[in-house]
Amino acid sequence: MWILSHGGTAEYVEKRSRFIATLIPVTSESEAQEQIGILKKKYYDARHNCYAYIVFSDNKKEVIERSSDDGEPSGTAGRPMLDILSGNEIRNILVVVTRYFGGTLLGSGGLVRAYSTAVKDALDNSDLTAISDGIKIQINLDYTNLGSVQYLMRECDVSEVSSDFGDAVSMSVVVPSARYDRFKEELTQIFSGKQVFSEEEPVRYGRTDSGVFIL
Repeated sequence: MWILSHGGTAEYVEKRSRFIATLIPVTSESEAQEQIGILKKKYYDARHNCYAYIVFSDNKKEVIERSSDDGEPSGTAGRPMLDILSGNEIRNILVVVTRYFGGTLLGSGGLVRAYSTAVKDALDNSDLTAISDGIKIQINLDYTNLGSVQYLMRECDVSEVSSDFGDAVSMSVVVPSARYDRFKEELTQIFSGKQVFSEEEPVRYGRTDSGVFIL
């Protein structure tokens, strides 16, 4: 699974019709609708502003998918665009394809190809971030074992979300679900059976250059 971290644009021309694809990261349906409104105002003189988006619901457990042909023949624009997003398992993404009509009808097949190509080209100009399932936990320890814990974190691909280095160390980390049992077992061994972690919470997360984020 992926999310759009940085959006991109692309333009595709078919028989003088211009298809301008704009990809935007969004985190909610209301944000997607707001961005659609902004782009419709920007391209107010275009014949069509078709869109598709996929976002997580407020409880993060469900996925919301919407699309619109915006006056194009049914199934020739919004649905093909949405199929590309869902087929690539991308979330938190909005795509709007603006069409300036060139005077020549393209037919259903030509429209599907044009809208799909514009979205694919825009994806090539965008950045995606992988999303994984993990367990978020809080670790409380003293400095004596900090080096051993940090080594284990690297071995198990554990991501640090936040930390507090005071008289003792408190760290919030995310452990990949597939490595959680191993991490917990070896962490327990380091502290000779003493419980040093708490607040186990299943999460979806990703990593960027600026750090780890929780969906």
